[in-house]
Amino acid sequence: MKTILENLGLRLTDKQEKQFADYMALLLAWNQKFNLTAITDPEEVRIKHFYDSLLLTQAFLWSGKGRMADLGSGAGFPGVPLKIICPELDVVLFEASAKKTEFLNMLCSELGLEQITAVHARAEDAGQNNQYRGRFDWVVSRAVAGISILAEYSLPLLKLHGIMAAYKGPGYQAELDLAQKALNRLGGTYLNTQVAELPKDFGQRSIIMIQKTAETPAAYPRKAGTPSKKPL
Repeated sequence: MKTILENLGLRLTDKQEKQFADYMALLLAWNQKFNLTAITDPEEVRIKHFYDSLLLTQAFLWSGKGRMADLGSGAGFPGVPLKIICPELDVVLFEASAKKTEFLNMLCSELGLEQITAVHARAEDAGQNNQYRGRFDWVVSRAVAGISILAEYSLPLLKLHGIMAAYKGPGYQAELDLAQKALNRLGGTYLNTQVAELPKDFGQRSIIMIQKTAETPAAYPRKAGTPSKKPL
């Protein structure tokens, strides 16, 4: 990992190097019990999961501090790699699958990570829960939904001026164009898109950055399942 992450200007401590090694071992072991990832080649895990997750550290507004929510965290991407690299982050991993939530809490415990927890909840329910609504500086997501839907999931969770970071492939522009109506209604403003090439020709990643510039109306997010069935 140390050599790969030099491309991002990140220097791992011995502790962080071990955390990533242990993460991979736990991921591949638990993947045999139930499906966490289709990617099982170690080199691909390092690049397509770990390196990819850490591309957000290159964003000009990224500080590595504050409170961050990871929506649909799955096997922990991008939230857990970001926490390993930025220990000062206070992280909540939202996951709708009970088994994946169990894996995430086990993982964070085994890696010795503090101020990070996995919560078994749908994003729509979290956004209407006063414990989480308006509480986060960052909301990140990877391969979860279209930008219009993600905005309805993410913006209610953000503090005013907080940032939603959506990890996307190269074909993001059509999604972004369609999302403008949703952003206007939900209080979001498009900031920029960070585009990067993954090492060894593993493809291109785009991170869409949207800032919460006005309070989200109380009606959003709508009840579970509605945003995906009837996007704004």
